[in-house]
Amino acid sequence: MLKSGQIKPGDKLESVEKLSERFDVGRSAIREALSALRAMGVLEMRQGEGTFVKTYDPSRFSLPISVAFLMKRENIKELLEVRKILEVGAVHSAALNRTEEDIVKMKAALKAMKAAKGSGELGEKADLDFHLAVAKAAQNHMLYNLMNSVSEIMIETMRETRKLWMMSEERTFTLYEEHRLIFEAVKGNEASEAQKLMHEHLRHVEEALAGYLDV
Repeated sequence: MLKSGQIKPGDKLESVEKLSERFDVGRSAIREALSALRAMGVLEMRQGEGTFVKTYDPSRFSLPISVAFLMKRENIKELLEVRKILEVGAVHSAALNRTEEDIVKMKAALKAMKAAKGSGELGEKADLDFHLAVAKAAQNHMLYNLMNSVSEIMIETMRETRKLWMMSEERTFTLYEEHRLIFEAVKGNEASEAQKLMHEHLRHVEEALAGYLDV
């Protein structure tokens, strides 16, 4: 509707409930879409008034939303900063508070990641599952919910990172190994080591994106 001009800059969007009915999807899907469009700078939320369309370049919609999102340098930087803030702290807490059930979930995600060889939807899902399992292991519901709220954008970023990185077997193994080391640190209650390893992992993701997108 934005691309075709049915919705124009300055227009107020319908409520989440009405949009959900119009597109015949769940409210959570509408909220995710609105969040992504706000992150892209297409929409703005006005307290007490609603959600409005800002001025935007219609040509951006010739690409999938995930790619358009990633092509905004400030958005990539902000997402990576959010991940560092949330995940470096989360893994520290996870190493101190994890249960055996958490260990089983992380191990299952690692196994799936290894089997997927880092490519395709299975690899992306396993990667995300691992990071969410770490957040869950921190035993902080608010933290886990925050991670979940950016999970859709995270998995799109993981997908685009893999495409841009054109991962070789060596890089695929390195990615798996970074996650394995984080897992071992969490399993061994080594909070500081887990924190250091997570920071290094996210720095490598940042470097991979920077090399291809000049971030």
